[in-house]
Amino acid sequence: MPVTGPIIDVQDLTVKRGTSEAISNASFIINKGDYVGIVGPNGGGKTSLVLALLGLLPKESGSIKIMGQDIGSFHQWDKVGYVSQFAINFDSQFPLTVRELVGLGRINRSNMGRFRNKDDWKAVNEALDIMSISDLANKRIGRLSGGQRQRAFVAKSLVSEPELLVLDEPVTGFDPITQEKFFMQLSNLNHKKGLTILIVSHDLAAVFCRMSRVLCVNKEVHGSEISEGKVPDDVLKKGYGEHFHFAFHQHQCQGVFIDEQL
Repeated sequence: MPVTGPIIDVQDLTVKRGTSEAISNASFIINKGDYVGIVGPNGGGKTSLVLALLGLLPKESGSIKIMGQDIGSFHQWDKVGYVSQFAINFDSQFPLTVRELVGLGRINRSNMGRFRNKDDWKAVNEALDIMSISDLANKRIGRLSGGQRQRAFVAKSLVSEPELLVLDEPVTGFDPITQEKFFMQLSNLNHKKGLTILIVSHDLAAVFCRMSRVLCVNKEVHGSEISEGKVPDDVLKKGYGEHFHFAFHQHQCQGVFIDEQL
């Protein structure tokens, strides 16, 4: 059944890592079709927030609803695609081709015992095509570059036809050209398929250029719309601190000149 309400609804969320608060009293909503950048200083709680949203880190208090269901009773995890920041470190010696890796994305709790059928392989081929890695389908994962490997893991997360895609620092170590191509592919998924995307990123320029909303995380979570590549100063200063200054210069983004905040 298609999602009609918010994809994510967080209210008064507090999360701890050990004895320390990683997220404090956060409230925000992510709607269907949002393209959200999660930014903030190192150690500010970005990954902790993502892990809590995925049910991988228990909440101390507050509520998280995913597609209208409390996270404690939510079971449609095949509708949520996730690529960890550590995916790029996948064991390069593991004897798996790109096609086989992507095919693993069709396996879930309800079909664990069955062989993949023609519909599964059709979805695999479509995901390979979307991420522009069809020509790498029969290559071993260990022989790919970092950018190619990351695109393979995104393709794996797409074959289950998710409503939500969550990526934690997906372009770490990418060269600028590879990074630009990667973000363009994600923008196409968002614009053409209406896929809701959350990306943890340190690249403010990419976030402000490509995405529609930002969550600035430094224990507290401050959200804002992105308008013409700009985010209100107060939102960023709440996340990075009053001492943090942002310089601006103009550049071209997808044919539209905007002010870039650095």
